[in-house]
Amino acid sequence: MEPQQIREGYLVKKRTLLNYWTTVWVVLSEDGLEFYKKKTDQSPKGMIPLKGATLISPCQDCGNRTLVFKITTHKKQEHFFQASHVEERELWVKDIKRAIQCLQGGKRFARRSTRRSIRLPDTVNLTELYTKLRDQDEGVKELKLERENRIFNHCFTGSTVVEWLISKEKARNRPEALMLATGLLNEGFLQPAGDLSKEGAVSGEKSIFLDQTDAFYYFADSGFFCEGYSSDEDTLVKEEFRGNIVKQGCLLKQGDDPLGSIYLRGSVVTAVDFVPDAKRYDVDGNLFEIITSDETHYFLQAATAEERKEWIEAVQEVSKSGK
Repeated sequence: MEPQQIREGYLVKKRTLLNYWTTVWVVLSEDGLEFYKKKTDQSPKGMIPLKGATLISPCQDCGNRTLVFKITTHKKQEHFFQASHVEERELWVKDIKRAIQCLQGGKRFARRSTRRSIRLPDTVNLTELYTKLRDQDEGVKELKLERENRIFNHCFTGSTVVEWLISKEKARNRPEALMLATGLLNEGFLQPAGDLSKEGAVSGEKSIFLDQTDAFYYFADSGFFCEGYSSDEDTLVKEEFRGNIVKQGCLLKQGDDPLGSIYLRGSVVTAVDFVPDAKRYDVDGNLFEIITSDETHYFLQAATAEERKEWIEAVQEVSKSGK
């Protein structure tokens, strides 16, 4: 019988031979922990067997890094993981400890998998599918669509995506195409634009892609923005850029160029006490680190401890929602 998946999500892991931390997608099953470079990867970077393993949490072996837990295998190999917040760490620790206990007692882990994203066949490569969907010549065309006194730029409808998948023989029928489109939505390749599609994206325990002509979507890496008619004058006012604003304010950022953006889908954020290899050694206090899905590290500084906490919570919410 195949070992069932118990929990999965992004964690920060210390590399075995180097004092370097990187974000990985971790899948906990009944007999081990597999970790991947990205959520969409088919082959894991490594596997940690849990039979005979021990777990220590909280772990104080990593200097200024907090929220760390350590797994030591029966061969005395040590693996360090860092969560984004206390609650997340405790959920991982609870399930890993229970999996170890079940292995020792020869029992099966009773709880069902907590995976929330849609199940797709192993042969489906969503990254490759998205690249073809995004192709300027053969893919879905980005349009200017209007609904309820708002204009959505660089957008397309849900039914357009479904019909494209069928016409390009990526799916055999509409239910299968809808499943693929939902997978793209759950992975953050497609983003909801407008109230209808956003309601579908947060319905139930997982996102639902809507096969409708009035449900609008946009590509995650496009220049999407929305404009609404002003109530005072007959002009268009830009209302949002790449989705709703969750939080805004001033932060200090490491590096000479403060301009640009950080893509948060699949990122991990955590509080830190210092910036490694910083040129200015007086940069400390209220710092936090964002590690993106492509392993880029960003260090930012808030004005107060409370503001840092608010920013971390906001980034975590966006990262989980795939915005």
